[in-house]
Amino acid sequence: MLKVLFVASEAVPFIKTGGLADVAGSLPKALRDKGVDIRVVLPKYAGIPASYRQQMEVVCRMEIAVAWRKKYLGIEKLEEGGITWYFIDNEEYFARDGCYGYDDDAERFAFFSRAVLALLPAVDFWPDILHTNDWHTGLINVFLKLSTPGEPRYGHIRTVFTIHNLKYQGIFPKEIMTDVLGLDWKYFNNGDLEYYDAVNFMKGAIVYADHITTVSRTYAEEIQYEYFGEGLNGLLHSRREHLTGIVNGIDTALYDPATDPHLVKNYDRTTAMRKIDNKVALQRELNLPERRRTPLIAMITRLVEAKGLDLVMRIIDELLIHEDFQFVLLGVGDRFYEDWFRELAWRHPQKVSSHIGFDNALAQRLYAGSEMFLMPSMYEPCGIGQLIALRYGSIPIVRATGGLKDTVHPYHKETGTGNGFLFPNFNAHELMYAIKRGLAIYKHIESWQGLVENAMDADYGWPRSAEEYAVLYETLAR
Repeated sequence: MLKVLFVASEAVPFIKTGGLADVAGSLPKALRDKGVDIRVVLPKYAGIPASYRQQMEVVCRMEIAVAWRKKYLGIEKLEEGGITWYFIDNEEYFARDGCYGYDDDAERFAFFSRAVLALLPAVDFWPDILHTNDWHTGLINVFLKLSTPGEPRYGHIRTVFTIHNLKYQGIFPKEIMTDVLGLDWKYFNNGDLEYYDAVNFMKGAIVYADHITTVSRTYAEEIQYEYFGEGLNGLLHSRREHLTGIVNGIDTALYDPATDPHLVKNYDRTTAMRKIDNKVALQRELNLPERRRTPLIAMITRLVEAKGLDLVMRIIDELLIHEDFQFVLLGVGDRFYEDWFRELAWRHPQKVSSHIGFDNALAQRLYAGSEMFLMPSMYEPCGIGQLIALRYGSIPIVRATGGLKDTVHPYHKETGTGNGFLFPNFNAHELMYAIKRGLAIYKHIESWQGLVENAMDADYGWPRSAEEYAVLYETLAR
């Protein structure tokens, strides 16, 4: 049986700050169902709920080196969801609020990377594949090749490194080379870890990984070009023969309109007309006029520039004045955008409802109650919102980039094919045209019903993605 150790800095249900946690919580289960012996390693953060912490059993306690320092390492274990989870315990590094953003993050995650390699003999689990994710785990690939002990079993391990978002690379002052990483300066001077006279954890991972994946096929192509490459496009292009895009999935049991407890009326593909009942209940909840045939467009997003909010701001007032639709926004982020969308709701109280913050139950009701889902991102490695929207029959209006381009296909009224509306360039007028096209198609009831059925037919569950990873693992392990 193929053995895989999957390493991440966060995972559902233990700790979450973003989409990585969803992947790390769901993909291992799907791989287990494919017959892979997979185990997962996480830091033991203070924010992990006590209900889980109390179930953890101590596997071993030891000390490991972090450059010239000796640091305590505790390895704890928990069985959850049919998966064995290991937790790296060190209160100095992880007994804090949140996961990231500390001045000593370089040292914290260098320790974590060393600890993962020390875990293998401690638990006697020697994987065929060591799968690391984003910059927080990137040094594992480096340390495995450059500074593991003489144990020959380390030499048989193959590594996969997944880029979830290239924008965040783990860049730190070069002085950490010896003081924190304990590595010879030659690995900086030869460019393996050097990045504009600093140390780049993600660059090191890309250089030393046996194979690199990212979370959609289009993003794997895009990041080889300057616009999307965040300064690493040349390196990624040089490793293009070892770079694969695999689209993320969603938990189809969690995101299921047929069983979702947050909905007024559950539905599936054959009863999708019940979406209107969910919309009317949502209109009532949000103090919008209850209009069954007025389309509702939802936007659930982080309020940051990369999500295309500037495009929305340029065209939404004009659309609201001249078109018949309602708009609901749910999100939190930059204060500028929060205030702007609050004012939008004030200007259009009969058509707009803005909710600054995040409410998971409301998000589920928005997917179910909306006819269209807006996601005009500047870039999007994969995206999860459009996948949930498709599952709930809310038609995505998206920019053709990254995972959005891979999962949303243009609707053609003449053939009845496609599951959404796309616009190619990061341009406000192209976004306006895509929205207007969606609103026009909505007026044709039979066409719209067929479009909703297409959307709900899309299969973006984890088994599909897991099969691609399993094939990759088997190829590398040969």
